[in-house]
Amino acid sequence: MSLPTEPIGSIPRPAYLIQANRDFAAGRIGQRELDEYRERALRDTIEKFIATGSEVITDGEQSKPSFATYPVAGLKLNPGGQVVPFADGHIRQLPLLTEGNFRYQAHGGDYLRKTREMVRTTRSVTDLPVKVKQAVIAPSMLSMFYPPLGISGYSREQFHDDLVNEAEAELRGCLEGGAHKVQMDFTEGRVSYKLDPDGGMLRRFVALNNEVLDRFSPEERQRIGVHTCPGGDQDSTHSADIDYAKFLPRFFDLHAGNFYLQMASEPDRRRMLALVREHIKPDQRVFIGVTDPINPRVETPQEVCERVLEAAEFIPLSQLGTGDDCGFAPFADDTSTPRETAFAKIRARVEGTRLAEERLSA
Repeated sequence: MSLPTEPIGSIPRPAYLIQANRDFAAGRIGQRELDEYRERALRDTIEKFIATGSEVITDGEQSKPSFATYPVAGLKLNPGGQVVPFADGHIRQLPLLTEGNFRYQAHGGDYLRKTREMVRTTRSVTDLPVKVKQAVIAPSMLSMFYPPLGISGYSREQFHDDLVNEAEAELRGCLEGGAHKVQMDFTEGRVSYKLDPDGGMLRRFVALNNEVLDRFSPEERQRIGVHTCPGGDQDSTHSADIDYAKFLPRFFDLHAGNFYLQMASEPDRRRMLALVREHIKPDQRVFIGVTDPINPRVETPQEVCERVLEAAEFIPLSQLGTGDDCGFAPFADDTSTPRETAFAKIRARVEGTRLAEERLSA
């Protein structure tokens, strides 16, 4: 028996990269200097990831401004988009497009290529087979960037077609580039019930994402996943008060092979795991969150093991995996979680999953 375990995506940036991002925004350094800091942070991230014993790693999103906005970085934007409030009182505000012929300015395949090349030059520190997973943003999130009043000469229908084509190209580029998995981040799914309590927004989000996913074969979709959580920015959430009972039936309607689900921080995990059992389909695998990135305490491997064993009471082992609840720093300026804490939690997840695997195989 093999119980897979995978990270979700972002890792807190080192202090020198956070400062370099500020200096670049203020015009104190140029793109070349910023890229040098990013490359340094990426190499350090890969080395620390490998040291945790994780066979699946990510780039930690070291070069992204955020998990959501990297495709539009560099475009002319209006900052006055949808406001997303968090439980601790801080907000994030989405941007709005101002011109047509929408194209991604950066693709997941670009990040993947650099990470895989760097892994090849870092192999001397490990005998493990290292697989690279690539996180990308779901088209449903980017659909919120089209302004409510429209764009002159560029209809919502035209934007929709461009978005679907771009999202397909990004996923396909990652698959063809050798990604172990490609994970679409879908944090807007759960929070959509706050914006539209009747669920119409969520239905539209699922339909849009499926329009992209349906362009891939069943075999390709087994390498594509979708992640959801109630947010994890600055150690706060935006939709933890939305009951999974509303959301999960639609979540598992997505035409993906893998589902990455926040669970460690749920107050009633057994009820939620029963909902997963009710709605998961035979060709889907669910990666249950067993570490909580917004809790500063590092879980022990034994705690992780117990959470895995609990999940195995509800979910067939052939459909079960483990992950972290969320990325550790979805936005580049998030300093709430120390870098060392993130890697300690990842190590606990890897070791705890291995303990559970041994227990379940006995």
